[in-house]
Amino acid sequence: MKLVVFGLTISSSWGNGHATLWRGLVRALASRGCKVVFFERDVAWYAQHRDLAEPPGAELILYSDWGSVRGLAERHVRDADAAMVTSYCPDARAASDLVCERAVQALFYDMDTPVTLSRLEAGEAVDYLPAQGLDAFDLVLSYTGGRALTELKKRLGARRTAPLYGHVDPQTHRPTAPRERFRCALSYLGTFAGDRQATVKTLFAEPAQRRPDLRFVLGGSGYGADFPWSDNIWFMDHVAPPDHAAFFSSSALTLNATRRDMAAMGWCPSGRLFEAAACGTPVLSDAWEGLDSFFTPGREILIANDADDALAALDLGETELAKVGRRARERVLDEHTSSRRAHELLTLLSSRTSGPAAETGLARGL
Repeated sequence: MKLVVFGLTISSSWGNGHATLWRGLVRALASRGCKVVFFERDVAWYAQHRDLAEPPGAELILYSDWGSVRGLAERHVRDADAAMVTSYCPDARAASDLVCERAVQALFYDMDTPVTLSRLEAGEAVDYLPAQGLDAFDLVLSYTGGRALTELKKRLGARRTAPLYGHVDPQTHRPTAPRERFRCALSYLGTFAGDRQATVKTLFAEPAQRRPDLRFVLGGSGYGADFPWSDNIWFMDHVAPPDHAAFFSSSALTLNATRRDMAAMGWCPSGRLFEAAACGTPVLSDAWEGLDSFFTPGREILIANDADDALAALDLGETELAKVGRRARERVLDEHTSSRRAHELLTLLSSRTSGPAAETGLARGL
C-alpha cells in the first residue's frame, strides 16, 4: 500500500506534538510493507530545529510553496492507494481539493479535534479545514474519540469517522539508564500552552513550592518569567526526542497535563502520556472523561485534582510508584503502540463501507 500524507511536520519535533507521532506510525506502517510519502512545507521555524531529515520508512518531500510542488503532489496522489490531509497542514485547503478529486481513498486526520471544534464554536476561522467542510472525504480520522466523532459529522459533514488515538514506538521509548541532569521527583515535558497552565501550576509548580526538599524538572519551550518558578525547579527549553526516554526514566513520577479543550471533550490521550508509560515511568494526570479506558486509575495511572493529590502521589514511595509504572508499561505494550495504530489504520482503509462497522470498538470510546 502507498499512503501520501500532507501534514504539518515529521522532520522537526520543535513546539509540536505531530512529528513524534508520525515517526512512530510511519515506522510501523513501513514494517507492514507500506510506502509513505510525506509532504511538508519547509518553514523556517522547523528548518532551524530539524532533528530528523530522513524519517525511517517515509519519503519526505520538503517544499517552499504549494505551486512549486502541485504537479509532483498530483502524481503521487494518483499513484497512491490512499491520501491524507492533516490538521495544521499549511496548505490543507489546496491539498484537500487535490486529494478529494484525485485519490482512490481520501482521508482527513484531525490531530487537534477539540481545538478545531472549539474554534468553530467560537466562530473563528479554521484555515486547515476545507471551506465546504469534510463531506468530500471518504474517511475522517480523529485524534479524539467519544462525542468528538459525532460533532465532526454534525458540524463539518463528515460521512464516516473513526478515532486514531495517540501511540508510542517502544523501540524509541523504553526504560533506559537515568541521567543525572534529568533526575527528579516530578517532571513535566510539554511546550507552553496558556490553556493548560492552570493545571501545570496546580499539579507541578505548587507542589514544588510546598516541597523545597525535592527536585522538579520542567522541559519545554515558551515558558517565561511569569511562570511561578521556585529554586527547586530545573528548566530545559527543549528536550530532543532522542532524550525523551532518558528524561522519563530519570523521573520518579511525571505529570500529564491536558489542554482545556481536550480535557472538556474527553477521550484524548496525549502522545506524551504513552511515551512516559512505555518507559515504565508512573504518570500523574489530570482527570478527563474516557481516561479510564486507556489506563486504570490507581493501578496504572495516578489522578490528581489539586496540589494535595499531587503531593500524596509523591509520597507514595519508590516501590509503589514503580508498580504503577510497570503496570502502565504492560498496558501500553498491549494496546497503545504505533504498531497497534498502524493495524487500526490499515483495517479502516481495507473496508470502504460506512455504517456501524466503521464506528465500533475504539470509535465508541476506546
